[in-house]
Amino acid sequence: MGSDHVEKPTGPERPATDRRGFLGAVWGGALAAGGLNRTTDASTLADESPAGPDRRMIVRTERPLNLESPSPALDSFLTPNAEFFVRSHHGAPAVGLRPWEVVVEGLVEKPLTLSLEDLAGLKTITVPAVLQCAGNGRALFRPRMPGQAWERGAVGHAEWSGVRLADLLEKAGVKSDAAHVHMVGGDVPPNPKSPAFVRSLPLDRARAEDVILALTMNGEPLPILHGGPARVVVPGWGGNCWSKWIRKLVVSAEEAQSFYMKAGYRIPRTPVPPGTNPPPSDLIPVQWMNVKSLITSPDIGGKVGRGPVEVRGVAWTGEGHVVKVEVATVQDPTWREAELLDAPRQGSWRRFKLVWTPPAAGSFTLQARATDSQGEVQPETPPWNKSGYLWNGYDRVSCTVE
Repeated sequence: MGSDHVEKPTGPERPATDRRGFLGAVWGGALAAGGLNRTTDASTLADESPAGPDRRMIVRTERPLNLESPSPALDSFLTPNAEFFVRSHHGAPAVGLRPWEVVVEGLVEKPLTLSLEDLAGLKTITVPAVLQCAGNGRALFRPRMPGQAWERGAVGHAEWSGVRLADLLEKAGVKSDAAHVHMVGGDVPPNPKSPAFVRSLPLDRARAEDVILALTMNGEPLPILHGGPARVVVPGWGGNCWSKWIRKLVVSAEEAQSFYMKAGYRIPRTPVPPGTNPPPSDLIPVQWMNVKSLITSPDIGGKVGRGPVEVRGVAWTGEGHVVKVEVATVQDPTWREAELLDAPRQGSWRRFKLVWTPPAAGSFTLQARATDSQGEVQPETPPWNKSGYLWNGYDRVSCTVE
């Protein structure tokens, strides 16, 4: 979120030189936010401290807890749960103090109240999907704007398992005048003046085959910091639509009237000049992600040898799938097509790799751009918007050849 005061940091940020804290140190902040994972303890986190590439999380704010993933954590098909970025608005709710139930109500024939055991007993599916904060890359926009200063790592890819929202809606019997599904979480605003985080999905998107109420993440019970015990997964759409800690799904004829729908997470319908503040009538909700790539190796500021260097990364998009990734350097902007790995799939990312032979010792800046099946090409610089959403300019990583 951004200059509309939706995503103003609520706690002090650490200085840039002290933003990286070992995962073991993150444990204390996780407890303050309501726990990290029902099956993970501090000793486990300590065992996962990095021995090679720097895999420490980047602490953006401590209260509420906001953690960014470093590039090495994203250098795989699935992002480890303990290294997956964390986005918090109000902090995690207290989970486990009473039985968790999910209610389906509103414009339905048969309101439902489902326990976690009820949900686990329904037909489940597994969906590999990219979760990306709408503000990922906000710190790269110029001119700058307020809000969480995410750089590159407010993104991750996981296998999510759960129940299709379509199945729950069918079970409840949606009435003919329904058009939206409001998602109400269990997190509570820190004070009465703060708006609750309530979002809604258009009914046709909520009924899509790949939209689920997830209960597990990468084969483990959904971690509390990632919305456990139940969150909505909307492949291809921004993380603002992936509501966490779901308590209620309310079927309605109208879009949610909440602050986070009507003021937050909205972008200009058409590009505007930097610094422009368009009227609300010219803004639309952030939904589909745009095409984007990320170089995961070499790491930013890393050192490499003179011999052939394997450049690796991941690329994703919103609607459709990635069909091409190209790599060049700023010093020699001749694009070379990388090899794509993994099957093309809506909402999922694909890894890429390319062998680069540096022409000499010195400083170089690698850059990558992706193209998707809709014909969308990653731009060098994306259109500016006042909230810093959907940055997808060329990914650039500086390194030193020794």
